[in-house]
Amino acid sequence: MNLSALAGNQRIKDQLSQQERERGLSHAYILSGPAGSGRHVLARQLAAAMLCTGTGERPCGRCVPCQKAAKGIHPDLSVIAGPEEGKPITVDQVRALRADAYIRPNEGERKVYLLEHADRMNPSAQNAMLKLLEEGPPYAVFLLIAGNPGGLLQTVRSRCGELALTPPSEPAGDEGGRERQALARKLAAALERGGELELLEAAMALDGKIPREELVSLLDLVEAELARRAVQGG
Repeated sequence: MNLSALAGNQRIKDQLSQQERERGLSHAYILSGPAGSGRHVLARQLAAAMLCTGTGERPCGRCVPCQKAAKGIHPDLSVIAGPEEGKPITVDQVRALRADAYIRPNEGERKVYLLEHADRMNPSAQNAMLKLLEEGPPYAVFLLIAGNPGGLLQTVRSRCGELALTPPSEPAGDEGGRERQALARKLAAALERGGELELLEAAMALDGKIPREELVSLLDLVEAELARRAVQGG
């Protein structure tokens, strides 16, 4: 598999590549880890790989499905988040997801669902999800993004492959890594102070410096920096 967009986590890259070669990728994964570990980057890469129609390593990044997945406009790729900012996915949303899952894919052979903050779902929503994991159609794939996999029911976890990511260490001489950290600190500072002009300047500093496929990873670093500042500031 081509998972070069994911920084670090070589063990997981090797594990997924071996799975794809030997028995194929699973229909469900839990992607866990702290902010900055690359959960969202891996979720997008896995989704693209499931939808890719190119030759050679997947995702190829060149075929139409890969390009649509990268832009977030592929009709067979859905992101499920809570009904409001900070709210968990509800049981009604899971039921709607289940109904949608039984509709055949629009363009390809798979339908992929990314579930944000899956570990925050209440037991009713998780049990509804469990039924889908057990009885869902063979073409449906579920990627559960979780900060804390311990928040998921053991019955749900047992039906999924678990991928525990860690933030990549920054090797000596890694100019790209240091530059991303510096940009993350600048954006976090602008968000913390709430100055529109400063935030605009920080956003403009991204132009040409961060490839599109690394933007989600950068946002994870910004989230981690904001969390660090919140702890320091009480």
